[in-house]
Amino acid sequence: MDFNCLIFEKQERLAFIVLNRPEKLNALSVELQEEIVRALKEVESDPDVRVAIIKGAGRAFSAGYDIEPGGTVAYRERTILADKARLEAVAARWLSLWECRKPVIGQVHGMCLAGGTDMVLLADVVIAAEDAQIGHPGVRGIGTPLTQMWAYLVGPMRAKMLMLTGDTISGKQAAEWGLVAKAVPSDQLEDEVLKLAHRMAAIPVELLSINKTAINRVLENMGLKQSIRNACELDSISHFTPPVKEFWEILNAQGIKAALKWRDRDFKD
Repeated sequence: MDFNCLIFEKQERLAFIVLNRPEKLNALSVELQEEIVRALKEVESDPDVRVAIIKGAGRAFSAGYDIEPGGTVAYRERTILADKARLEAVAARWLSLWECRKPVIGQVHGMCLAGGTDMVLLADVVIAAEDAQIGHPGVRGIGTPLTQMWAYLVGPMRAKMLMLTGDTISGKQAAEWGLVAKAVPSDQLEDEVLKLAHRMAAIPVELLSINKTAINRVLENMGLKQSIRNACELDSISHFTPPVKEFWEILNAQGIKAALKWRDRDFKD
């Protein structure tokens, strides 16, 4: 199976999905999103694979969606309904991690921002480097998270602290809050993830699937999938508000750096 934007490898019972746009900090273009889905389907169809690991090449796990002109979410004239359909397609791609019949471990280092969190927080277990930076700065001027795992994982008050500021937290703090399962020094991250993956892979795949599904259904009974549908609707509405329109106008006229500078103009850090 050929991929342009990721590296896909199998080693015995493990599969590795490596986001491979390091020059773009693994920004999530539509092509990369679709290749992640294809890789997960390959994981599911291979009887020898029991566990998948998703990680990023280079300095970051993922800096988020590709928002440069021609990227994933570049603003164009569209209706709210068309925008909602586009966002639902993105959310459906990320639900591939959630719905994969085999466990998916997220290995987070460097930046894990915006769309990077939309995606990886739907993995079954996330282990982060202590110095990773995790957050959704897009709430400052672009929209709202699509997969809305924040309140489920850290509770509503801490979720609001992050979603009403766009602040990031370290991998260490993310583990303390329960946003990720564990944080370790960056030079130990690879070994820690492999150790967990091999322990999971010692379990028959049928039982892995059943127990993953049992836990997922608890959150689905709490309304997880409806929360994602609601987020797609609210995000599409946000895209038609004056400040978000202004962000895209600046981006299209002056470039991404100018747009991000405008977005973060009141944040001294």
